[in-house]
Amino acid sequence: MPSAAPAPAAPVAKPAASPAAFASPAPAPSPAAAGTFGFGRPATQDRVRGIDIEIRGSDGAGLPQGGGTATEGRAVYTAKCAACHAANGEGTAAGPKLVDATPFRAGTVTATVGNYWPYAPTLYDYIRRAMPFNAPGSLSDQEVYQLTAFLLSANGLIGENDRMDAQTLPRVQMPNRASFTSPDPRPDTNR
Repeated sequence: MPSAAPAPAAPVAKPAASPAAFASPAPAPSPAAAGTFGFGRPATQDRVRGIDIEIRGSDGAGLPQGGGTATEGRAVYTAKCAACHAANGEGTAAGPKLVDATPFRAGTVTATVGNYWPYAPTLYDYIRRAMPFNAPGSLSDQEVYQLTAFLLSANGLIGENDRMDAQTLPRVQMPNRASFTSPDPRPDTNR
């Protein structure tokens, strides 16, 4: 009877690289003064003023002076938003869809300005604080009103020539407003 062939040898594991083989991180910066972390910038009055904004969604309290229409906002959108959100707000890999009036349903319909947001002043506040992505807070109040009007109009919520300002923006009735309730009915939240 012929003898069985020897079983192949198990692969030999390579030893892990020595910690000494990895470059050490650069040392932390030395703080300029005791109690600081050594990075960032001082919070000057001008810097604080630029971010010290509070716009209440339900009634628009805190909205600044100025205003704009969707017609004016289209040029601003094309110049500062379309690269990420596409020409008509349909979204790209770089930025979400902004325009769709299809009623929102979790898990089946993408949330957009036109079907999810509860209050129009909240849209103004978000654009003012966070957009454009590469330069948040760089838009003027006028540009933010114009963009807000453009997005509301693109979603069929106002007309192209309706002027949005501190008085008119809070009056826009957002389609999903009634879905935001208090207390939160979801079982996974702390009521």
